[in-house]
Amino acid sequence: MSNVQNPLSPPMASVMSKGGNLQDNTSTMSIGFILIPGYALMSLASAVEPLRAANHLAGRTLYRSAFYSIEGGFLPSTCGGGFETEPLASVLAKGEKPDIALVVAGGNPMFHEDAALERCLRALQIRGISLGGISGGAAILAKAGLMTGRRFTVHWAHIDPLTQFMPDLLIERAVYVIDRDRYTCAGGVAALDMMCALLARENGIDLARQVSDWFIHPRLRAAEEPQQSPVAHRFNLHHPVLEAAVELMTSHIADPLSPVQLATLCGCSVRQLQRLFVAHLGSPLMGFYRNLRLDKADELLQQSTLSVLDVALLTGFANAAHFTRSFSTKYQMSPARRRHQSV
Repeated sequence: MSNVQNPLSPPMASVMSKGGNLQDNTSTMSIGFILIPGYALMSLASAVEPLRAANHLAGRTLYRSAFYSIEGGFLPSTCGGGFETEPLASVLAKGEKPDIALVVAGGNPMFHEDAALERCLRALQIRGISLGGISGGAAILAKAGLMTGRRFTVHWAHIDPLTQFMPDLLIERAVYVIDRDRYTCAGGVAALDMMCALLARENGIDLARQVSDWFIHPRLRAAEEPQQSPVAHRFNLHHPVLEAAVELMTSHIADPLSPVQLATLCGCSVRQLQRLFVAHLGSPLMGFYRNLRLDKADELLQQSTLSVLDVALLTGFANAAHFTRSFSTKYQMSPARRRHQSV
């Protein structure tokens, strides 16, 4: 990988000031990663490695990474690998301040309760430190009341449960969102895109592109790009009517459309739509639709504290009894047992 700069771009040691003028800045930016038990190593590595690569390609230390947790010590990820961490409270007591502190959380952040963590996060905010979240990290910040009035994103699995828990949040289904002093991304490789956006802002687009290329990530994704593949890709659809029908289904989970409504909106007859679903997806039209709704119910049961009745209503079932029968038939267990397994 060549470290040759575009001669028209600013030197690596220069950054743009808020007024848009070049300013010399040889200081090192400190990024603190607050690890929550159950975090995914891939999400963390996708954020840490771009900083290491930026230092390597620039030939000097532009960024310094630090790793914190509430208890301190070695904190493993879900795959076993992990990092040695410093206790966050002791770092604050010593007066040390990262420029940005990012909460890295996986698993089910909606069930994570830690009063000590919330106190530390609020202390960071009081000290004027920019905050952010990777994967489920933004959900923890939101529950602590630290995302009010800020646009942000979170892993798609947590969006609906968090929206039900706190309806007034400004959640976006984006790859990453940077809103003033808040940095959030969906997790996984989305952290690489967010960090490259940070690099572009602080050290120029040339370095950001070099880092992206270094990791065989040839296209820097825009913040507003979707987290999930389009419906046609997710379900391997190759017929425009089927694609339209499934799009309608996924956007009408709580208020299911009838076969007549689906057919009318797709510009075909109910009979034709039925034939397409059986021929291409091997499932009856409404059976496919019911499974989509049950999949969403399964997600809500595992990622939220909503009651079984609330989950039933949010996924288009008239009552808890009907929902429980349908769920048990598909998953061979009751909704209550499914939730118990996820805790």
